[in-house]
Amino acid sequence: MRNIFKQLKLFIEYIIVRFLFIFLSLLPIDLVSILGGFTFKLFGPLSRSHKIAKSNLEKIFYNLKEDDIKMKINKSWENLGKTIFELSILEKLVNNDSKKISLQGLENIKSIIENNEQVIFFSIHQSNWEILVPIIDQLGISVGAIYRHINNKFIDRLILKKRNQSIDLKKSFYTPKGKQSAINIIQAIKNKSSMIILIDQKDSAGENVKLFNIITKTQIGFLKIARNYNLKIIPLKNTRHNNNHFTIDFYPAIKPFEKNISDAEAMLSIHKIIEKWILENPTQWLWQHNRFN
Repeated sequence: MRNIFKQLKLFIEYIIVRFLFIFLSLLPIDLVSILGGFTFKLFGPLSRSHKIAKSNLEKIFYNLKEDDIKMKINKSWENLGKTIFELSILEKLVNNDSKKISLQGLENIKSIIENNEQVIFFSIHQSNWEILVPIIDQLGISVGAIYRHINNKFIDRLILKKRNQSIDLKKSFYTPKGKQSAINIIQAIKNKSSMIILIDQKDSAGENVKLFNIITKTQIGFLKIARNYNLKIIPLKNTRHNNNHFTIDFYPAIKPFEKNISDAEAMLSIHKIIEKWILENPTQWLWQHNRFN
């Protein structure tokens, strides 16, 4: 009986989100982003995640005044709200007709596209990270992406459907984090696909690597794949401008293995790159994740 009520609760949550997505899909793109930012800026500070965000910011920006910390958290909530609401219109947002996304550094991946070369892209939970897979897919690159599933299985399926509608499923795919995702990604690599991974979240089974000079549990599995299959690693910087315009920067391929160093040492050099991204646009990063615990 308890399980029945739990499933009913999950389904009711899904119905609410489903109707919200339908309503948002009828609105202009700019208004969807504005509503998302306003909603999360209003209600985000009432959540438990607000304390996590505040603690994280204080660890990194320990010299800032409390008002400045508060401002950054509020803007971070605003960015997160925009990103979540924009999921409802992801297919429209990444469409070339929307003229919302500009790409820089394409010369760095020109030969990769022309030679159908497989690589590993990495980025972080900054700006709207949901646009990355569709944009790579639109460039003609077959790409696989790992995502963290939502506890509500009904909402999880809805969001996956929205993601899948924004890519060509004949060559690109999403796979939920877990044992099966590892199998799917390795199989895709063997089939000459590329992959993208967001590397800034905590991995309890990961290596201890410093981020902002704080020891953090960090995923390094993608480095092992890069070593084993001799793949280039391409950093992707993602920046939100104004309400919902974006710039994606394709960096030159990095070579963390030029010297005989460990994966942890290679990951430390990659952390230096993402630290710079976060410091440049701190209000666009996902501070609400318990990264430094």
